[in-house]
Amino acid sequence: MRRHEFQPGRLIAGLVLLLAGVLYLVETTGGADMPWYAVVPMTAGGLTLAALVGLVTYAVRRDRREAISESSDR
Repeated sequence: MRRHEFQPGRLIAGLVLLLAGVLYLVETTGGADMPWYAVVPMTAGGLTLAALVGLVTYAVRRDRREAISESSDR
């Protein structure tokens, strides 16, 4: 398998959705009494954070690519 770029936004999104699934699993087994309206804002906030991290990562990588191409053009 070829190496690929690390994408922290996707990592955060995956971890948030995994945590939401685990919380629902714990609630279903009777381990905790978690209301659904507590998990929904946590998931939405986590996905928003993942989107922001993805945008910042994209902007940083784009700036680095432009800087490298400008320096090689000279």
